[in-house]
Amino acid sequence: MVGDEDSIALVLNRLRRAHGQLAGVISMIEQGRDCKDVVTQLAAVSRALDKAGFKIVATGLRECLTGDTQEGTQPMTEAELEKLFLALA
Repeated sequence: MVGDEDSIALVLNRLRRAHGQLAGVISMIEQGRDCKDVVTQLAAVSRALDKAGFKIVATGLRECLTGDTQEGTQPMTEAELEKLFLALA
């Protein structure tokens, strides 16, 4: 992933949090926990993944606007950014 170290760290933290939450959801299902609790945790996983995805798209948008991309790569087009954003919707 292209981006500054802070952006990458934020995305990785969100993904690690989602990973832990998903493991918790799996455990809850295996234990036969109440569906309300399972769905609440599953919603938290979904939000964490969405936030990570939006951060990645925002980083791509910022790189397109500033022209600050990895050497030898072209910035994403508006259509490519829109497609990425809509994939999260």
